[in-house]
Amino acid sequence: MNQPIHPTATDISAKPRARRADFVDADDKDMLRAARDLTKDLGEARGAIYWTDMLVSTAIGYGGIAVAILSSNIAIAIVAGLCASLALYRSLMFIHELTHIHRDALPGFRTAWNALVGVPMLTPSFMYEGVHVIHHKRTQYGTIEDPEYLPLALMKPWSLPLFVIVALLAPVALIVRNAILVPLGAVIPAVRTFTWERLSSLSINPDFRRKPATGAFAKRVFWQEAGASIWSLVLIGSTFAIGWRPLLIALSIVSLTALLNQLRTLVAHLWENEGDPMTVTAQFLDSVNVPPPGIAAEIWAPVGLRYHALHHLMPSMPYHDLPEAHRRLAGALGNGSTYEGANHPGMATLVARIARSTMGGG
Repeated sequence: MNQPIHPTATDISAKPRARRADFVDADDKDMLRAARDLTKDLGEARGAIYWTDMLVSTAIGYGGIAVAILSSNIAIAIVAGLCASLALYRSLMFIHELTHIHRDALPGFRTAWNALVGVPMLTPSFMYEGVHVIHHKRTQYGTIEDPEYLPLALMKPWSLPLFVIVALLAPVALIVRNAILVPLGAVIPAVRTFTWERLSSLSINPDFRRKPATGAFAKRVFWQEAGASIWSLVLIGSTFAIGWRPLLIALSIVSLTALLNQLRTLVAHLWENEGDPMTVTAQFLDSVNVPPPGIAAEIWAPVGLRYHALHHLMPSMPYHDLPEAHRRLAGALGNGSTYEGANHPGMATLVARIARSTMGGG
Protein backbone atom coordinates (compact mmCIF):
# COMPACT_ATOMS: atom_id res chain seq x y z
CA MET A 1 0.00 0.00 0.00
CA ASN A 2 1.54 3.67 -1.02
CA GLN A 3 0.91 7.07 0.49
CA PRO A 4 -0.82 9.97 -1.32
CA ILE A 5 1.95 12.45 -0.50
CA HIS A 6 5.17 12.40 -2.51
CA PRO A 7 7.96 14.33 -4.25
CA THR A 8 7.19 15.23 -7.83
CA ALA A 9 8.39 13.46 -10.93
CA THR A 10 10.28 16.60 -11.96
CA ASP A 11 12.85 15.73 -9.29
CA ILE A 12 14.36 13.17 -11.68
CA SER A 13 17.91 14.18 -12.38
CA ALA A 14 19.39 14.08 -15.85
CA LYS A 15 21.45 10.90 -15.83
CA PRO A 16 22.48 8.51 -18.58
CA ARG A 17 20.25 5.49 -18.97
CA ALA A 18 22.92 2.98 -18.06
CA ARG A 19 20.68 0.96 -15.76
CA ARG A 20 18.23 0.24 -18.56
CA ALA A 21 20.76 -2.29 -19.84
CA ASP A 22 20.11 -4.36 -16.72
CA PHE A 23 16.59 -5.04 -17.97
CA VAL A 24 15.84 -7.77 -20.45
CA ASP A 25 14.40 -7.47 -23.93
CA ALA A 26 12.88 -10.97 -23.96
CA ASP A 27 11.01 -12.94 -21.33
CA ASP A 28 12.55 -15.91 -19.55
CA LYS A 29 10.01 -18.41 -20.81
CA ASP A 30 11.37 -21.23 -18.65
CA MET A 31 10.71 -19.19 -15.50
CA LEU A 32 7.24 -18.15 -16.64
CA ARG A 33 6.39 -21.73 -17.53
CA ALA A 34 7.64 -22.97 -14.17
CA ALA A 35 5.58 -20.34 -12.36
CA ARG A 36 2.51 -21.67 -14.16
CA ASP A 37 3.17 -25.40 -13.98
CA LEU A 38 4.58 -25.73 -10.47
CA THR A 39 1.77 -23.87 -8.73
CA LYS A 40 -1.33 -25.33 -10.37
CA ASP A 41 -2.57 -26.78 -7.09
CA LEU A 42 -2.21 -23.45 -5.28
CA GLY A 43 -4.28 -20.29 -5.56
CA GLU A 44 -7.44 -20.88 -3.52
CA ALA A 45 -8.05 -18.18 -0.92
CA ARG A 46 -8.64 -19.90 2.43
CA GLY A 47 -11.23 -18.04 4.43
CA ALA A 48 -10.09 -19.37 7.81
CA ILE A 49 -6.64 -17.85 7.28
CA TYR A 50 -7.89 -14.52 5.94
CA TRP A 51 -10.54 -13.98 8.59
CA THR A 52 -8.39 -15.07 11.55
CA ASP A 53 -5.37 -13.05 10.46
CA MET A 54 -7.36 -9.89 9.77
CA LEU A 55 -9.54 -10.06 12.89
CA VAL A 56 -6.71 -10.86 15.30
CA SER A 57 -4.45 -8.16 13.83
CA THR A 58 -7.25 -5.60 14.00
CA ALA A 59 -8.14 -6.50 17.60
CA ILE A 60 -4.51 -6.18 18.69
CA GLY A 61 -4.22 -2.88 16.86
CA TYR A 62 -7.24 -1.23 18.42
CA GLY A 63 -6.48 -2.77 21.79
CA GLY A 64 -2.99 -1.30 21.64
CA ILE A 65 -4.37 2.14 20.84
CA ALA A 66 -6.73 1.90 23.82
CA VAL A 67 -3.90 0.91 26.16
CA ALA A 68 -1.67 3.70 24.84
CA ILE A 69 -4.41 6.25 25.45
CA LEU A 70 -5.52 5.00 28.86
CA SER A 71 -2.19 4.04 30.42
CA SER A 72 -0.50 6.47 32.80
CA ASN A 73 2.78 4.55 32.46
CA ILE A 74 4.78 6.05 29.59
CA ALA A 75 6.79 2.88 28.94
CA ILE A 76 3.64 0.76 28.72
CA ALA A 77 1.98 3.35 26.49
CA ILE A 78 4.96 3.35 24.11
CA VAL A 79 5.12 -0.44 23.87
CA ALA A 80 1.36 -0.61 23.34
CA GLY A 81 1.59 2.05 20.66
CA LEU A 82 4.33 0.18 18.81
CA CYS A 83 2.36 -3.08 18.94
CA ALA A 84 -0.75 -1.25 17.75
CA SER A 85 1.11 0.32 14.85
CA LEU A 86 2.50 -3.00 13.64
CA ALA A 87 -0.80 -4.82 14.05
CA LEU A 88 -2.80 -2.14 12.24
CA TYR A 89 -0.17 -2.12 9.51
CA ARG A 90 -0.82 -5.81 8.95
CA SER A 91 -4.58 -5.24 8.98
CA LEU A 92 -4.30 -2.43 6.46
CA MET A 93 -2.24 -4.52 4.07
CA PHE A 94 -5.26 -6.69 3.38
CA ILE A 95 -6.38 -3.88 1.09
CA HIS A 96 -3.79 -5.28 -1.31
CA GLU A 97 -5.37 -8.72 -1.19
CA LEU A 98 -8.83 -7.25 -1.80
CA THR A 99 -7.71 -5.90 -5.17
CA HIS A 100 -6.58 -9.32 -6.39
CA ILE A 101 -8.83 -12.03 -4.96
CA HIS A 102 -12.01 -12.84 -6.85
CA ARG A 103 -14.98 -10.85 -5.56
CA ASP A 104 -16.81 -14.09 -4.68
CA ALA A 105 -13.84 -15.85 -3.07
CA LEU A 106 -14.43 -14.67 0.51
CA PRO A 107 -18.09 -13.73 1.06
CA GLY A 108 -18.42 -10.77 3.41
CA PHE A 109 -14.68 -10.22 3.82
CA ARG A 110 -14.53 -6.99 1.81
CA THR A 111 -17.46 -5.48 3.70
CA ALA A 112 -16.08 -6.56 7.07
CA TRP A 113 -12.62 -5.22 6.27
CA ASN A 114 -14.03 -1.86 5.25
CA ALA A 115 -16.20 -1.65 8.36
CA LEU A 116 -13.45 -2.68 10.78
CA VAL A 117 -10.33 -1.29 9.12
CA GLY A 118 -10.83 0.66 5.91
CA VAL A 119 -13.34 3.26 7.10
CA PRO A 120 -11.96 3.68 10.67
CA MET A 121 -8.45 4.12 9.23
CA LEU A 122 -9.85 6.45 6.53
CA THR A 123 -8.52 4.22 3.74
CA PRO A 124 -11.53 2.34 2.34
CA SER A 125 -10.86 -0.25 -0.31
CA PHE A 126 -11.98 2.05 -3.15
CA MET A 127 -8.69 3.92 -2.70
CA TYR A 128 -6.86 0.86 -4.04
CA GLU A 129 -9.44 -0.97 -6.13
CA GLY A 130 -9.29 -0.03 -9.78
CA VAL A 131 -5.94 1.70 -9.22
CA HIS A 132 -3.53 -1.02 -8.16
CA VAL A 133 -4.50 -3.24 -11.09
CA ILE A 134 -3.00 -0.65 -13.46
CA HIS A 135 0.36 -1.28 -11.81
CA HIS A 136 0.10 -4.90 -12.96
CA LYS A 137 -0.84 -4.22 -16.57
CA ARG A 138 1.81 -5.50 -18.96
CA THR A 139 2.08 -2.29 -21.01
CA GLN A 140 1.66 0.22 -18.18
CA TYR A 141 3.98 -0.97 -15.40
CA GLY A 142 6.75 1.56 -14.84
CA THR A 143 5.35 4.05 -17.35
CA ILE A 144 3.85 7.48 -16.79
CA GLU A 145 0.43 5.78 -16.63
CA ASP A 146 1.43 3.65 -13.64
CA PRO A 147 0.00 5.21 -10.44
CA GLU A 148 2.42 3.27 -8.25
CA TYR A 149 5.75 3.88 -9.96
CA LEU A 150 8.39 6.60 -9.77
CA PRO A 151 12.01 6.13 -10.92
CA LEU A 152 13.23 6.79 -7.39
CA ALA A 153 16.67 5.33 -8.07
CA LEU A 154 17.21 8.00 -10.73
CA MET A 155 15.98 10.96 -8.70
CA LYS A 156 17.98 13.42 -6.66
CA PRO A 157 19.41 12.20 -3.32
CA TRP A 158 17.20 14.43 -1.19
CA SER A 159 14.09 12.92 -2.81
CA LEU A 160 14.42 9.65 -0.88
CA PRO A 161 14.22 11.03 2.69
CA LEU A 162 11.45 13.39 1.58
CA PHE A 163 9.55 10.49 0.03
CA VAL A 164 9.68 8.60 3.34
CA ILE A 165 9.23 11.41 5.87
CA VAL A 166 6.14 13.00 4.29
CA ALA A 167 4.28 9.76 5.03
CA LEU A 168 4.05 10.96 8.64
CA LEU A 169 1.51 13.54 7.46
CA ALA A 170 -0.75 10.98 5.80
CA PRO A 171 -3.25 10.58 8.70
CA VAL A 172 -3.79 14.35 8.91
CA ALA A 173 -4.12 14.56 5.13
CA LEU A 174 -6.76 11.82 5.19
CA ILE A 175 -8.76 13.65 7.87
CA VAL A 176 -8.65 16.86 5.83
CA ARG A 177 -9.72 14.98 2.72
CA ASN A 178 -12.67 13.23 4.34
CA ALA A 179 -13.83 15.86 6.82
CA ILE A 180 -13.46 18.93 4.59
CA LEU A 181 -12.97 18.16 0.90
CA VAL A 182 -15.56 15.40 0.58
CA PRO A 183 -18.41 17.47 2.12
CA LEU A 184 -17.36 20.49 0.05
CA GLY A 185 -17.28 18.33 -3.04
CA ALA A 186 -20.90 17.38 -2.48
CA VAL A 187 -21.89 20.96 -3.25
CA ILE A 188 -18.96 22.20 -5.36
CA PRO A 189 -18.35 19.99 -8.43
CA ALA A 190 -14.83 21.37 -9.05
CA VAL A 191 -13.76 20.34 -5.54
CA ARG A 192 -15.28 16.91 -6.05
CA THR A 193 -13.44 16.45 -9.33
CA PHE A 194 -10.12 17.55 -7.82
CA THR A 195 -10.57 15.31 -4.78
CA TRP A 196 -11.45 12.27 -6.85
CA GLU A 197 -8.78 12.68 -9.52
CA ARG A 198 -5.87 13.52 -7.24
CA LEU A 199 -6.70 12.53 -3.66
CA SER A 200 -8.67 9.30 -3.95
CA SER A 201 -6.00 6.70 -4.63
CA LEU A 202 -3.06 5.29 -2.75
CA SER A 203 -0.60 6.23 -5.45
CA ILE A 204 2.85 7.81 -5.61
CA ASN A 205 2.84 9.08 -9.20
CA PRO A 206 1.92 12.79 -9.03
CA ASP A 207 0.90 12.79 -12.69
CA PHE A 208 -1.75 10.13 -12.18
CA ARG A 209 -5.34 11.29 -12.59
CA ARG A 210 -8.07 8.87 -11.57
CA LYS A 211 -10.93 8.27 -13.97
CA PRO A 212 -14.54 8.60 -12.72
CA ALA A 213 -16.07 5.61 -10.95
CA THR A 214 -18.95 3.94 -12.75
CA GLY A 215 -21.63 1.31 -12.19
CA ALA A 216 -21.68 -0.82 -9.06
CA PHE A 217 -18.22 0.42 -8.10
CA ALA A 218 -19.51 4.01 -7.94
CA LYS A 219 -22.15 2.91 -5.43
CA ARG A 220 -19.51 1.23 -3.25
CA VAL A 221 -17.40 4.38 -3.43
CA PHE A 222 -20.36 6.48 -2.26
CA TRP A 223 -21.01 4.42 0.86
CA GLN A 224 -17.36 3.90 1.73
CA GLU A 225 -16.59 7.58 1.28
CA ALA A 226 -19.65 8.61 3.26
CA GLY A 227 -18.56 6.37 6.12
CA ALA A 228 -15.03 7.74 6.10
CA SER A 229 -16.33 11.31 5.99
CA ILE A 230 -18.69 10.79 8.94
CA TRP A 231 -15.99 9.02 10.94
CA SER A 232 -13.45 11.78 10.33
CA LEU A 233 -15.98 14.35 11.58
CA VAL A 234 -16.60 12.19 14.65
CA LEU A 235 -12.85 12.11 15.34
CA ILE A 236 -12.66 15.90 15.16
CA GLY A 237 -15.80 16.26 17.26
CA SER A 238 -14.39 13.95 19.92
CA THR A 239 -11.78 16.55 20.81
CA PHE A 240 -14.53 18.81 22.18
CA ALA A 241 -15.77 16.04 24.47
CA ILE A 242 -12.57 14.31 25.61
CA GLY A 243 -9.81 16.66 24.52
CA TRP A 244 -7.05 16.39 21.93
CA ARG A 245 -4.84 13.84 23.71
CA PRO A 246 -6.60 10.62 22.58
CA LEU A 247 -6.75 11.73 18.95
CA LEU A 248 -3.12 12.89 18.94
CA ILE A 249 -1.98 9.55 20.38
CA ALA A 250 -4.00 7.64 17.80
CA LEU A 251 -2.69 9.83 14.97
CA SER A 252 0.88 9.29 16.15
CA ILE A 253 0.39 5.52 16.06
CA VAL A 254 -1.13 5.63 12.60
CA SER A 255 1.63 7.97 11.40
CA LEU A 256 4.18 5.35 12.42
CA THR A 257 2.20 2.79 10.44
CA ALA A 258 2.24 5.08 7.40
CA LEU A 259 5.99 5.62 7.79
CA LEU A 260 6.64 1.87 7.90
CA ASN A 261 4.52 1.34 4.83
CA GLN A 262 6.40 4.07 2.98
CA LEU A 263 9.70 2.43 3.85
CA ARG A 264 8.31 -0.84 2.46
CA THR A 265 7.19 0.97 -0.66
CA LEU A 266 10.68 2.40 -1.06
CA VAL A 267 12.14 -1.10 -1.32
CA ALA A 268 9.25 -2.86 -3.10
CA HIS A 269 10.98 -2.21 -6.44
CA LEU A 270 14.41 -1.17 -7.65
CA TRP A 271 12.78 1.85 -9.34
CA GLU A 272 15.27 1.90 -12.22
CA ASN A 273 12.91 2.23 -15.17
CA GLU A 274 12.53 5.64 -16.82
CA GLY A 275 9.12 5.09 -18.34
CA ASP A 276 9.66 2.49 -21.07
CA PRO A 277 7.30 -0.50 -21.34
CA MET A 278 8.94 -3.61 -19.89
CA THR A 279 8.67 -7.34 -20.44
CA VAL A 280 7.16 -9.45 -17.66
CA THR A 281 10.62 -10.70 -16.77
CA ALA A 282 11.99 -7.16 -16.63
CA GLN A 283 9.13 -6.15 -14.35
CA PHE A 284 9.92 -9.15 -12.16
CA LEU A 285 13.59 -8.20 -11.88
CA ASP A 286 12.66 -4.60 -11.08
CA SER A 287 10.58 -5.96 -8.19
CA VAL A 288 11.80 -7.39 -4.90
CA ASN A 289 11.56 -10.65 -2.96
CA VAL A 290 12.98 -10.76 0.56
CA PRO A 291 12.56 -14.47 1.32
CA PRO A 292 13.48 -16.43 4.49
CA PRO A 293 15.52 -17.30 6.48
CA GLY A 294 15.31 -13.73 7.84
CA ILE A 295 12.13 -12.99 9.79
CA ALA A 296 12.27 -9.18 9.88
CA ALA A 297 10.72 -8.90 6.43
CA GLU A 298 7.56 -10.60 7.72
CA ILE A 299 7.14 -7.57 10.00
CA TRP A 300 7.85 -4.74 7.56
CA ALA A 301 6.40 -6.53 4.51
CA PRO A 302 3.46 -8.52 5.91
CA VAL A 303 0.59 -10.35 4.19
CA GLY A 304 2.82 -11.79 1.47
CA LEU A 305 4.52 -8.53 0.48
CA ARG A 306 7.96 -9.95 1.21
CA TYR A 307 7.37 -11.90 -2.05
CA HIS A 308 6.57 -8.82 -4.08
CA ALA A 309 8.48 -9.91 -7.20
CA LEU A 310 6.77 -13.30 -7.14
CA HIS A 311 3.46 -11.49 -6.72
CA HIS A 312 4.14 -9.70 -10.01
CA LEU A 313 4.49 -13.09 -11.69
CA MET A 314 1.28 -14.40 -10.12
CA PRO A 315 -0.86 -11.44 -9.00
CA SER A 316 -3.91 -13.53 -8.07
CA MET A 317 -2.01 -15.95 -5.82
CA PRO A 318 -3.32 -15.63 -2.21
CA TYR A 319 -0.72 -14.35 0.22
CA HIS A 320 -0.73 -17.55 2.27
CA ASP A 321 0.36 -19.59 -0.79
CA LEU A 322 3.28 -17.37 -1.80
CA PRO A 323 5.83 -18.99 0.58
CA GLU A 324 5.16 -22.44 -0.90
CA ALA A 325 5.18 -21.07 -4.46
CA HIS A 326 8.54 -19.44 -3.76
CA ARG A 327 9.97 -22.64 -2.30
CA ARG A 328 8.98 -24.62 -5.38
CA LEU A 329 10.29 -22.10 -7.89
CA ALA A 330 13.56 -21.49 -6.05
CA GLY A 331 14.15 -25.22 -5.79
CA ALA A 332 13.32 -25.97 -9.41
CA LEU A 333 15.14 -23.06 -11.04
CA GLY A 334 18.20 -23.07 -8.78
CA ASN A 335 21.09 -20.72 -8.10
CA GLY A 336 22.05 -18.29 -10.83
CA SER A 337 18.59 -18.36 -12.38
CA THR A 338 16.55 -15.34 -13.39
CA TYR A 339 14.27 -16.10 -10.49
CA GLU A 340 17.12 -15.79 -8.01
CA GLY A 341 17.88 -12.34 -9.43
CA ALA A 342 14.84 -10.84 -7.73
CA ASN A 343 15.76 -12.15 -4.27
CA HIS A 344 17.39 -9.66 -1.90
CA PRO A 345 18.69 -10.01 1.69
CA GLY A 346 16.81 -7.19 3.44
CA MET A 347 15.62 -3.60 3.67
CA ALA A 348 18.97 -2.04 4.61
CA THR A 349 20.70 -3.47 1.54
CA LEU A 350 17.92 -2.28 -0.74
CA VAL A 351 17.83 1.23 0.71
CA ALA A 352 21.60 1.46 0.33
CA ARG A 353 21.38 0.36 -3.31
CA ILE A 354 18.74 2.96 -4.17
CA ALA A 355 20.64 5.67 -2.26
CA ARG A 356 23.85 4.88 -4.17
CA SER A 357 21.92 5.11 -7.43
CA THR A 358 20.61 8.59 -6.60
CA MET A 359 24.17 9.70 -5.94
CA GLY A 360 25.45 8.27 -9.20
CA GLY A 361 27.16 5.32 -7.56
CA GLY A 362 25.30 2.62 -9.55
